[in-house]
Amino acid sequence: MDEHVIEALGKARVVVRDGKVVEVGEPKINYCPLFDKYRGIKEITPEAVKENIEFRIKDFGMCTSERKLRMKDFLSFGVSETLGTLLDEGIIDCAVIVSEGCGTTVVEDPEFVQGMAGRISAFLSTSPIEKIIVKVGPENVLNPETAEINQIKGVLKAVEMGHKKIAVSVISAEDAKTLREIEKEHEGVNIYIFAAHVTEMSKEEAEELFDYADVVTGCASKYIREVGEGREIFTAGASIPIYGASKDGEHFLKIRIEKIGGLKDKPDAKLPDPLI
Repeated sequence: MDEHVIEALGKARVVVRDGKVVEVGEPKINYCPLFDKYRGIKEITPEAVKENIEFRIKDFGMCTSERKLRMKDFLSFGVSETLGTLLDEGIIDCAVIVSEGCGTTVVEDPEFVQGMAGRISAFLSTSPIEKIIVKVGPENVLNPETAEINQIKGVLKAVEMGHKKIAVSVISAEDAKTLREIEKEHEGVNIYIFAAHVTEMSKEEAEELFDYADVVTGCASKYIREVGEGREIFTAGASIPIYGASKDGEHFLKIRIEKIGGLKDKPDAKLPDPLI
């Protein structure tokens, strides 16, 4: 039996077991402009969450051995799309990402980054799925036996593999801070920190995240927006802003913007509701 615990749309906790949705928690967000735009979801209810997860299972095999792992860009401007561009351009050596069925994984192929991370929500835990691990290469998976999710260990694995320019996705300021300490301990290694799934983060943690991360997504976070807007940093996007928290982060976002031919102005952009 495999089990996957997801923090899905609306920050609802979802459990998928053997390819079936067996548990759906109460969403904390009622509306998300991204899910409205791409899936026509006007209100995030437990029923809408269940339907969306079931759609993803059917559409690209999420949480199953039939998982499609190579994909083209989904959003014009998201973390996985930006990471894919940076890999494509040779600006980073690898990305340490999380995906179901394999957990923390070191990825060098831009289409794998998009396929594995672009259309999923935050996985809190996962179980190993052999077919997925074989496809991505067990040598790239942090722990093929358990599909452990641990981005700190994942970056250390990337360093051991000989990578010098390492991008990593995180969901906490604590991880971002620890990664900066690891960077100092490894001469010649640069770690680029991309923070996502930050909804419901405290103001203190938001402040700390901006101190250590390179790129921070706004998600439905009240305090990420408040802190981000209070700092003189590069910002792109209106509904779900994404912040270049460092000079490297700004550079990375501008590379992605250039690749997609610029961003359109959205004067009446809809926001997630509520921001928490």
